[in-house]
Amino acid sequence: MSDHHFAGSIPDIYDRCLGPMLFRPFAEDLAARLAALPVHRVLELAAGTGIATSEVARAVPAGTRIVATDLHQPMLDVAARRARATAVEFRTADAQDLPFADGSFDAIYCQFGVMFLPDKNRAYRGMRRVLAPQGTLVFSVWDRLETSPIPATVASALARLFPDDPPQFMSRIPHGYHDPAVIRDALSAAGFTEVTVEAVTLPSVAPSAREVAVGFCQGTPLRHEITERDPEGLVTVTDAVTGAVADRFGDGTVSATMAAFVVTAR
Repeated sequence: MSDHHFAGSIPDIYDRCLGPMLFRPFAEDLAARLAALPVHRVLELAAGTGIATSEVARAVPAGTRIVATDLHQPMLDVAARRARATAVEFRTADAQDLPFADGSFDAIYCQFGVMFLPDKNRAYRGMRRVLAPQGTLVFSVWDRLETSPIPATVASALARLFPDDPPQFMSRIPHGYHDPAVIRDALSAAGFTEVTVEAVTLPSVAPSAREVAVGFCQGTPLRHEITERDPEGLVTVTDAVTGAVADRFGDGTVSATMAAFVVTAR
């Protein structure tokens, strides 16, 4: 399974094409939440290309220590270039096996990364361990695929192109962990209290249908699902997805909304 493979050209395409459309609006929301907390030591999990990292670093008080981690060094390389002027420490780390001492951080945040963790219960226990007493965990997850029209359109186009074996990455991973009751129960079992799950819907805008298609088809693990089904078909499939997005949203700016949940636990 290639759901967790972010290497080669994927990090740069992911950052350029999908960052402004999918992640920046929610990163700004997440940064405002962190800035409202009394924190001095902050841990980021699944930092990716650092979009949330940079927003949080700008929002929290000067002197706040931020350690941004990700499983994939190529993603962190992009993040480090973006956050060059900020006081952020970047470290490769598995969110399911955190290499930090007990009580090391006042807050942990994670933007759209929890869905990728195979053993979420183990990860939550580790997060609880490295949080200080009264520490706060804040993370975001996408709602169901059909609540976000742009990625839903991409997924529908791919299903038409591969009717016998449609790529399922979008519904399986990014949009596959969206039941508030399941999330609350797992966090409570890990020792968290005061768990809240808030629905948040924000704008999602891309400059063109082409940008959307390249971002999803070539800048995410969908790329591997496409080439597994058609080793020579990446360009053709990207073109077809471009057409499908343009048919729904027009030839100019692509604009819709995306629905997510922001989870806070103490």
